[in-house]
Amino acid sequence: MRLPIVRLAVLASLVWLSAAYPLQAQPEGPAKISVAELWQEPTDLLQRDLYAGPGGAELTPHRERPFQFVAHKTTGVNPGYDVKDANGRLWSVKLGVEAQSEVTASRILWAMGFHQPANYYVEQWTLEGTDAGGKSDSRFRTNTDAYKPAGEWAWNKNPFVATQAFRGLIVAQMILNSWDLKTANNRVYEATDPAASPRRLFMVRDLGSSLGHAKQKRFFAMLGGPGSQGSKNDLEGFERHGFIKNVSGNRVEFDYRGMYGELLNRVTPPDVVWACELMSRIPDTHWQAAFRAGAYTPDQTDRYVKKIKEKIAQGLALKTATR
Repeated sequence: MRLPIVRLAVLASLVWLSAAYPLQAQPEGPAKISVAELWQEPTDLLQRDLYAGPGGAELTPHRERPFQFVAHKTTGVNPGYDVKDANGRLWSVKLGVEAQSEVTASRILWAMGFHQPANYYVEQWTLEGTDAGGKSDSRFRTNTDAYKPAGEWAWNKNPFVATQAFRGLIVAQMILNSWDLKTANNRVYEATDPAASPRRLFMVRDLGSSLGHAKQKRFFAMLGGPGSQGSKNDLEGFERHGFIKNVSGNRVEFDYRGMYGELLNRVTPPDVVWACELMSRIPDTHWQAAFRAGAYTPDQTDRYVKKIKEKIAQGLALKTATR
């Protein structure tokens, strides 16, 4: 009886995977696209405040005032709420282990030039209404007035699949060991001002499944379905995990085992160099600010940054190795 059950499990996983993540992707939308909707050269990098992030200091949640319960978070594996602050601003709040890693990973992508939402780590705060009481270790995220959410976008089908910026974004996920690459974590935002440019912003949100290790257990990898794909906010796991295992011609083999591996087949050595050059421009003060935004200690920050810089150096070495 066990063999048919295993076969059924494998079949069900493959059906789920093929429906949720088709292997052959084609760009959608008009032929002429603007990469600026996904990525813009961070020419103002040195002026960017990686502690306050894209939302700036002015949107920082006033944690000394209580927040009013609106609804329970209904997606994802981490508990959370929708809440309103004293000024009536709506916040999406995620509790738990992902709060730190999501805020810091978001800051790093923003420093590279990828669009990111306004989010903040709040160590202690108070909720009023349902589930009233003190809360801790939370990610607060809000929408800005300039752009409104307008649906999801998929890693395997979007206007940028043929661009280096998109492939560089995949490389950035490998550097940060961000492994939860599903459509539900991505959002498109539309400009509220008709004169605004770009008209849309494509963002990778919910980056909490990062800064750990990205190796799915072999049992789940064999089944082809989700389950135990890696760890989150795990310094020791992050330090143990590698980056590039091998380069063969125009193919890069990453130290990755899990779902969505077909995305990595699109990445070439120049894409790795492109992403690593962007990261190499981030000064030490900015690295420290990004990790301080996630409430990491100075020792944790030093260890994380050391490992990231080792990956960056490995990526930059491809520049001479592929000439």
